[in-house]
Amino acid sequence: MAVDHEMVARVAGLARLKLAPADVAPLADELNKILGWIDQLQAVETGNIQPMTAVIPNSRPWREDEVTDGGIQDDVLANAPEAAHGFFAVPKVIE
Repeated sequence: MAVDHEMVARVAGLARLKLAPADVAPLADELNKILGWIDQLQAVETGNIQPMTAVIPNSRPWREDEVTDGGIQDDVLANAPEAAHGFFAVPKVIE
């Protein structure tokens, strides 16, 4: 698919861009180069290539998914200005 000067001017109008007449020809040439590169990429055979998430093969160690209470309630409440019944105590804001 080739981009001509009329198409560039039409798309610029739809995008509400103001292009000077001297800018249309270089822009059309640049868009045609970009489309040429896309055609080159589409010509590459990628059917036998496996998807990958990294350049080198790596795996993440997984830990067991266990439900715990954290076991650090006392350490957390030590930072609180005031604690009551195992929770942060805050001043009453509603009368």
